[in-house]
Amino acid sequence: MRKSSGVLIIFVLIGGLLGGVLGEILRIMAPHGTIQSIFASNFTLGITEPLTIDLVLIKLTLGFALKINLLSLLGVFLGIYLYKNI
Repeated sequence: MRKSSGVLIIFVLIGGLLGGVLGEILRIMAPHGTIQSIFASNFTLGITEPLTIDLVLIKLTLGFALKINLLSLLGVFLGIYLYKNI
């Protein structure tokens, strides 16, 4: 059975989203300490300040940011693993 790349993207996105949600829940629920500092800390990739282009008639605002934590990375790898084994 041939697997499509669209299904892989869906698995990776769902895994990353679930991992990110679990990371945010852990950040709120876990007591301050080692567990929270390891799993709940995150870093942001992308444009932190949106780029605004004013063309008199149209004003465009562009921006993109990925907020990644350890659990979202684990979710992405789990999505890839599940894709390969299904």
